[in-house]
Amino acid sequence: MAVLSATYRRDLEIRRYPSLVYGLVPLVALVLQAWLPRVLGRFAWFDLPLVVTVYFALGRRSPIQGTFMGASMGLFEDALSHHAIGVNGIAKTVVGFLAASVGVRIDVENFTVRLLLSFLLSILASVIYVFVYRFLLGMELEWSWLIELFKAIGNSVIAVLTFPLLDRLQIRD
Repeated sequence: MAVLSATYRRDLEIRRYPSLVYGLVPLVALVLQAWLPRVLGRFAWFDLPLVVTVYFALGRRSPIQGTFMGASMGLFEDALSHHAIGVNGIAKTVVGFLAASVGVRIDVENFTVRLLLSFLLSILASVIYVFVYRFLLGMELEWSWLIELFKAIGNSVIAVLTFPLLDRLQIRD
C-alpha cells in the first residue's frame, strides 16, 4: 500500500466551485455584514466575511489562496465600515492562511473539527484586531472579552449552519 504524500492528499481533496459561487458568496457575506449590524445594533455578534474566509480556505487547502481570500475579504469589510482601513485585512489574512494550513494537515469534514476551528479562528481574529487597533495604531477601541467570546460562539454557530449549505454548491467529479 502506497503512502500518500501531503501534496497528493491536498490535490485529491481540494473542493472546486463554479466561478459564480466564488463571486456571489463573498459579496453576499460583505453586504450582509454591512447591513445587518445597522438593523440588529450592538447585538450583531457575527462576522460573516470571516466565516466565508474560513470555509473557502479550509476547502481549497492552499495557504496562498487562503491568504488572498482573507486579505480581500478583510479589506472590503474595512472599506464598508467606519474603522481604520487594513485592520480587518490583517486579521483575516492571518486567519485565512492558518485555516488553509490546517486544512492541509487534518480532515475538516468533521462537524466537531469545523466547530472548534471556527471558534478558535474567530477568537484569533479578534485578538489580532484588538492588538493592531490598540497597540500598533494606538487608537482607542471599546471592546470586551465577553462580547468577543459571544462573537466567536455566534461565528461558530453560523459556520456550522452554513458550511453544509455551501458544501452542496461544490462541483462533483
